Amino acid sequence: MRVFQSDELLIATHNKGKAREMLALLKPYVRKFYTSADFGLPEPEETGVTFAENAKIKARSAAKISGKVALADDSGLAVNALHGAPGIYSARWAGEGRNFDKAMLKVHESLADSIDRSAYFICVLAMGWPDGHTEVFEGRINGQIVWPKRGDNGFGYDPIFQPDGCEVTFGQIEPDQKHKISHRAKAFKRLVNECFK
Repeated sequence: MRVFQSDELLIATHNKGKAREMLALLKPYVRKFYTSADFGLPEPEETGVTFAENAKIKARSAAKISGKVALADDSGLAVNALHGAPGIYSARWAGEGRNFDKAMLKVHESLADSIDRSAYFICVLAMGWPDGHTEVFEGRINGQIVWPKRGDNGFGYDPIFQPDGCEVTFGQIEPDQKHKISHRAKAFKRLVNECFK
């Protein structure tokens, strides 16, 4: 396992909500952060068929272009009754303008009268170095799809996902609480334990 030894890290995303969460989770370990927008990085084509493959594509691309260690994630919602959809296509379900209201409605309508509302959020983090080396970490949280959507916190599918053991959705939970239990938090815990010693 390669240890992070720089004081600068590039968060390879154009998603402001995702960047905020990643910054909050890594602030104790890194002195200076950049995002893809700071370098005008293009979003690489996600040609992988798994979350891990897509996370690695993004991390390697950002590290190679910027010359900095880059952290990327690929994450999404998997609904069991929809055979894991939207899965790696979670953002694409929201369309060109990233309209997650439309994407959440699509999940709801696709489930129709299904009794099985179980789902999970998954996050795969890939840390890439300019020499092409990558380390990969996964986190997952199980829950249920609820409708109508609830809450204005978070981003993406958060307002329709209620984690197991909680009485509120990720859209209703306070950000600090979400950072403790989310799929992203679990992946970050593994990343920190292995790469930030």
